[in-house]
Amino acid sequence: MALFGLFSTKEKETLDKGLQKTKTGLLEKITRSIIGKSKVDDEVLDNLEEALIASDVGVETTLRIIERIEQRVARDKYVNAGELHDLLRNEIENLLAGNPHAGEDTPFDFSKKPYVVMVVGVNGAGKTTTIGKLAARLKNEGKSVVLGAADTFRAAATEQLTIWSERAGAAIVKQQMGADPAAVAFDALSSAVANHADVVLIDTAGRLHNKINLMNELAKIRQVMSKVVPDAPHEVLLVLDGSTGQNAFQQAQEFTKATHVTALAITKLDGTAKGGVVIGISDRFKIPVKFIGLGEQIDDLQVFNKKEFVATLFKV
Repeated sequence: MALFGLFSTKEKETLDKGLQKTKTGLLEKITRSIIGKSKVDDEVLDNLEEALIASDVGVETTLRIIERIEQRVARDKYVNAGELHDLLRNEIENLLAGNPHAGEDTPFDFSKKPYVVMVVGVNGAGKTTTIGKLAARLKNEGKSVVLGAADTFRAAATEQLTIWSERAGAAIVKQQMGADPAAVAFDALSSAVANHADVVLIDTAGRLHNKINLMNELAKIRQVMSKVVPDAPHEVLLVLDGSTGQNAFQQAQEFTKATHVTALAITKLDGTAKGGVVIGISDRFKIPVKFIGLGEQIDDLQVFNKKEFVATLFKV
């Protein structure tokens, strides 16, 4: 389960299993859209549009895909229904390729030490769990990791992160519930610098009910961290629950307004047929999807590999 490098056989198996519901749903919808047809016509395209939207690819991205296929059909004059599967796969690959940073083999720049990641997202999206799993992957790569429990307002948030720190073998910096989140972040970075840690992962409060307060809080955390590590944070990782479909789009929109999000982690893809949300969010926001969550196990967080992702979705 390398953080970077070749995609292992075990990771391919986990990806295949985790995307099974999305793949089955999408392929069944595509099959229904072309049944009884010998060529791709307007009816097929209408049915395909419905299939993609139903898979939570998103309206904007779906229309872009359909437009490209229409152009291909017009250019080639005749595209049979049997070719639609490969054509759709190619167009989705091209869309993901249009986001040049989506699915980088090396998600973090380890030349920066400590490499500071501020993790944001609504409560329930899997934010703290993602931090724990990411810490475990980093530790397996031989990196020293410090966790900062700056979500000081949610009951049991610090306790949950502490359990993950123990599982991952990572250090944790925490204070009492209700403490100033920026002070926790400051202490975490100070500890990381003093102990020459490689990576710092800062958990933050997942509240969207008052966007101004959220914006101010995240800005304060960033400002305080930069006093310890001048260019921190190096990454702002937004964690989204893939099973929420279009809600994930809304969360992405709100958080990108509240702070400068530089990367995405999309979780809980194993329990949903809405995995198309990965394609839509990557295309719409042009923010790299760096991690995907495919299960409950500690090693079920994967570096997003766009080629393997698309290949798995369309594997018959």
